[in-house]
Amino acid sequence: MKNLLVASLLIIPLAMTSCTRTEKNVTVGAATGAVVGGLIGGNVRSAAVGAVIGGVTMAFVSKATRPGYCIYEDRRGRRHEARCR
Repeated sequence: MKNLLVASLLIIPLAMTSCTRTEKNVTVGAATGAVVGGLIGGNVRSAAVGAVIGGVTMAFVSKATRPGYCIYEDRRGRRHEARCR
């Protein structure tokens, strides 16, 4: 369990470099779900299930709170979020 917590603390800053607000919210939800699932279940499988549940939940919540916004991609492949045209 201690290794999982250390790995989470190392991975989260890398994942937070995501492009859009939705991706950042999903990352935070998955990380929180993994920690809570790991603490409740006490094993890696519970942490994985918690990460999936947290990520999916935050994806739906994030999209629901940002109506009228779309994700666009420029010529270099960078994505950004702006009002839908």
